[in-house]
Amino acid sequence: MTILSKTPVILAEVKDIVDKIENKQELQDYLKKFTVLKKDKALALKKEISELNNPKIKEENIVKIVDFLPKDSEDVNKIFTEISLNEEEINAIVEIVRKY
Repeated sequence: MTILSKTPVILAEVKDIVDKIENKQELQDYLKKFTVLKKDKALALKKEISELNNPKIKEENIVKIVDFLPKDSEDVNKIFTEISLNEEEINAIVEIVRKY
């Protein structure tokens, strides 16, 4: 098997993909337990974070933000382990997440 491309997806999107797989009960149980937002809200949050147009925030980080919904700066810093965001950038993320 060859991987042609990799695209990070939020857990809410994984739920749609899983419907096409056989023997999926264990995976569905996992998704039910850990998926917090419905797909439409998760996609809206993903879009809103993307619209910050911050080059430090990569697609992988956005997916983690949507899946984990960080509540404060400490939670945001756990997502951004390779780079550091300043206080203003962190607060912008936290404020957006609070709406969801």
